[in-house]
Amino acid sequence: MSDSDKKQKVLILLGSPRRNGNSAIIAREIARGAETAGAEVESLFIQEMDIKPCQACWACQKPDSKGCAIKDDMQAVFPKLIDADAWVIATPVHWFNMSTQTKLWLDRCFALAKYGKDPFRKKIGIAITYGDTDPYTSGAINAIRSFQDSFRYVGAKIAGIVYGSALNKGEISQNETVLKAAVKLGEKLGR
Repeated sequence: MSDSDKKQKVLILLGSPRRNGNSAIIAREIARGAETAGAEVESLFIQEMDIKPCQACWACQKPDSKGCAIKDDMQAVFPKLIDADAWVIATPVHWFNMSTQTKLWLDRCFALAKYGKDPFRKKIGIAITYGDTDPYTSGAINAIRSFQDSFRYVGAKIAGIVYGSALNKGEISQNETVLKAAVKLGEKLGR
């Protein structure tokens, strides 16, 4: 099988404390688009994982490092991140930025550099929901900038960002424009 025939692997990281929250609804539409494009999709619900905060010990950055020194569920996540061709990070805005669950995961990605050559060379999709009518006043723009800055720093490229306003549970499912954009992003990630 040639590289062009290889089935793409898309890993979705659900960063909401709600398994079926608004950001998860967008992530499901991205997954649908990726599957339509022929990709294999796996989702991880961060809330139910034991992911400890980065301890800034720098053990993962030492020349003889074997990776992150913290023994928790991230040890199983690191290989999935490396194996995937694309990542989707789905988060609600909490207190003017990404959720705590998402930030825990993102901080721990600091150790990825020791897990292989170019571990950030992925297609990355971002899904964000917020409870205000505006991405600026809600803080969604802060989450977007955090992702842009973090991924730019490690040389990764964001393939697309889908975001929309939804305060009440399930409300995003009424926003056809956002849902269509999510499917299109999934198709892009799945090719």
